[in-house]
Amino acid sequence: MKSQFENRKTEPPASYNANMVAAPNLTMMGHTVDTTPDAFGQLVDSTALLEDGDALRARMADDGYLFLRGHLDRDQVAAARLEICRRLANMGYLDERYPIIEAIPTHDKICGFDPPALTMDNEPLMRLLYAGRMITFYESLLGGPVSHFDYTWFRTLNPNCPATCPHCDVVYMGRGTHNLYTSWTPIGDAPIEDGPLCIMQGSHRVQKLHDHYCRTDVDTVCRNRKSGDGQHRLQSPNFGRLSNNPPRLRKNLGLPFLTTDFKAGDLLVFSIFTIHCGLDNVGKRIRMSSDSRYQLACEAQDERWISIGGKPPIAHGEHARQELVC
Repeated sequence: MKSQFENRKTEPPASYNANMVAAPNLTMMGHTVDTTPDAFGQLVDSTALLEDGDALRARMADDGYLFLRGHLDRDQVAAARLEICRRLANMGYLDERYPIIEAIPTHDKICGFDPPALTMDNEPLMRLLYAGRMITFYESLLGGPVSHFDYTWFRTLNPNCPATCPHCDVVYMGRGTHNLYTSWTPIGDAPIEDGPLCIMQGSHRVQKLHDHYCRTDVDTVCRNRKSGDGQHRLQSPNFGRLSNNPPRLRKNLGLPFLTTDFKAGDLLVFSIFTIHCGLDNVGKRIRMSSDSRYQLACEAQDERWISIGGKPPIAHGEHARQELVC
């Protein structure tokens, strides 16, 4: 299905880097990716700007993302990966013929985990995401004390599994401040064949998205509209998905997808208005990554993703529903 938002061409930002790593035949949601220079490029490393908060904010405003090569502690990443692999192995999802740290999946299992199974009481992962270099970076980027969501998203992408669909985060977590940022953290190396994340550079500035798509909320029910079964219709019936065909979306918007061969310790940060999606995993390992969210501590938080009264975040679903005339 073609989205109504796939119809505005925009010029790539000046910092666009068309040089790309050598790539195999890549797909997104089963669709062949155009890897020509105008369509597919390399993330620009912003590590040199780490000591300059103003420069970080200016780069984020221009590009909609920041890529920091080797910013996180590799030993902490390795510890977090080992703990995740131990849990996967205990669940029977890893091939015992290989060291568990390689995360080679069994052929008769499908990774589709509820994140708490991998993140709950996971001290190495929490230390990596919510202390040390991560928090220091966000204090520099945001210019003050920061807070984070209490919910941690974790992705385990099996080989031959379709990647994450293209979307912006605001439709899932936009009830608090919009000055909210996502850290996509590979838990170990994530070369391009393993299906890492792609950013659509400059997409955070597409006005048509702000005027329509970015105003929706996946947990909002339109009390004045009904679906075919007579139920009140969700404001975002596709649950935030911008398109079922990411390469076609990219072509119609005229903006490039950017990615890289990620290494343990790399960090990708982007705004809640930046379009992103994954490559399909055509490698042999489970690709592991986390999504964590950060903001200024003084600004409002989306209540779906924070612990209240000692209870875990309510996340999506019936408890998060709100009714509006839309």
